[in-house]
Amino acid sequence: MHIETDVVHGGQHPDKVTGALSPPIYQTSTFAFRDADHGARLFKDEEEGHIYTRISNPNIDLLASKMALLESAEAGSVFASGLAAIFNTVVSVAKSGEHIVSDDTIYGGTFTLLKEIMPTLGIEVTFVDATDLNKLFDTINDRTRMLFIETPANPTLKIIDIGECAKLARDKSVSLCVDNTFATPCLQRPIELGADIVLHSATKYLSGHGDIIGGVVVGKKDFNKRLWDKGKEIGASISPFNAWLILRGLKTLAVRMERHCFNAFKIANYLAKHKKIEQVYYPGLSIHRGHDLAKRQMSAFGGMIGFDVKGGKEAGKVLMNSVELCTLAVSLGDVDTLIEHPASMTHSTYNEEELRACGIGFGYVRLSVGLEYADDLIDDLEQALAKI
Repeated sequence: MHIETDVVHGGQHPDKVTGALSPPIYQTSTFAFRDADHGARLFKDEEEGHIYTRISNPNIDLLASKMALLESAEAGSVFASGLAAIFNTVVSVAKSGEHIVSDDTIYGGTFTLLKEIMPTLGIEVTFVDATDLNKLFDTINDRTRMLFIETPANPTLKIIDIGECAKLARDKSVSLCVDNTFATPCLQRPIELGADIVLHSATKYLSGHGDIIGGVVVGKKDFNKRLWDKGKEIGASISPFNAWLILRGLKTLAVRMERHCFNAFKIANYLAKHKKIEQVYYPGLSIHRGHDLAKRQMSAFGGMIGFDVKGGKEAGKVLMNSVELCTLAVSLGDVDTLIEHPASMTHSTYNEEELRACGIGFGYVRLSVGLEYADDLIDDLEQALAKI
């Protein structure tokens, strides 16, 4: 099946009892046992079934299996947030005294988690530019257990070669984990390119409406068992209602991504020609350093744009304070267009040296392009840029 069909039908069937086409919301904390022996068997994993929603729930299980299908994985797990998904992934792969390598350009919350929290658990983290395969090779050592990348990367839209990283990871006997939040399985399927683990902030494009928080991890069955054995004890479970909302959002993912991509391409071309914009970062533009690679490993270029405003931070502030249709807010992947300043907002945990190393300038603005009419968004940006 094509992904446009799988997002609608994959893993979902009308309810056998009622015929309901949409799955019901299993809004319960606990599940009744048929008898005492049934409860005992469930606790011993001798029989499949549900005990307590922190451990499992039909809505959560359906979302996990559907995401595994969409990402060409064996199994999936669902968490209360994207950061909960990343935390549990890292501690399921590495333990105290071991090491992971991360690309240096990642979401600010992930950066803080890896830089500040993981060392307190005895897990060493080294940040390196994953587009430099020689440097990446030299950074991995005999204690390294995982290579972590985002592509396209947040917020610079850097494109990393998943296939080459996968080859290197296999040669070094480490797991490759790809954060696929920006692309979604509609545009890129890292496991088909050799990745071992794929994760998402389901808060973003998967749900698509800016009304829930969630995270998803997919990979091999044995890995997901280890992952969820930890996740359920940490209490990182998503609510049944949020899982249901993500499932509902997935049904329109393909058509939403098509519109996100169309709008972003049009707006990126507009910005690239604007006299008050110094540089535009969008993988769909031929001037983007990763354009050719993006064409090979993605089916389209996504809905995220970065750009440097001439005049630096102060000019960027004027722009962001002057937009009327775009919303000045963090997050991304919404139906609404969102604009923000990474250096002082989502990536404010990076120091100045780290920002420079990643190419995040103080005039850099991130735009999550929504589903509005593209020309209306361009008109809004035009009137805001005119005030600089």
